[in-house]
Amino acid sequence: MNNPQDLFALGPVVPVVVLDEVAHAVPLARALVRGGVQVIEVTLRTAAALPAIERIAAEVPDMVVGAGTVTSPEQAEQAAKSGARFLISPGATAAVLDAMEQTGLPFLPGVATVSEAMRAAERGLTALKFFPAEAAGGVPYLRSIAGPLPGLRFCPTGGITPARAGAYLSLSNVGCVGGSWLAPADALAAGDWSRIEMLARDAAALR
Repeated sequence: MNNPQDLFALGPVVPVVVLDEVAHAVPLARALVRGGVQVIEVTLRTAAALPAIERIAAEVPDMVVGAGTVTSPEQAEQAAKSGARFLISPGATAAVLDAMEQTGLPFLPGVATVSEAMRAAERGLTALKFFPAEAAGGVPYLRSIAGPLPGLRFCPTGGITPARAGAYLSLSNVGCVGGSWLAPADALAAGDWSRIEMLARDAAALR
């Protein structure tokens, strides 16, 4: 996977996962793969995130693991060293963009406005994260900017539910959606991998 656009071809939903326990990483990834999901975004919000990425990269070869919530140059570098195969940031500061580019990994920078999207496009970035999707205008907003920004495609993330995912995926400028519902905290805590596998199957069938 060399191009950010390749992320859109991995499936309709990218699971956005917060892991508190490194031990959950591999069984979670395996459950998602069994359910037909081959991509996972581990958010860098906990101390378990980087070692979890390392474990998934080493032990679940069928899973494309990436790092999300990249908010500093240091995190971009650390995620790349841990085995992440892509990076996702909630915003798009110059420092973070430069650092993600320097890793050589495909990445999706976060944008929420037309001006932010245009600034990303000026850097040659045409695959973007739209965040926070529901709070920033959701489906109507993305539909309204498809005309003036025809060369951009988005992975909307933030507040999207299974019931809302289909409406996003029907848009011409949406390549996939990010969803936290595939790995609910109670299922992780209980080790309910069969439930996560079922949620993955439903998500993989969305498109």
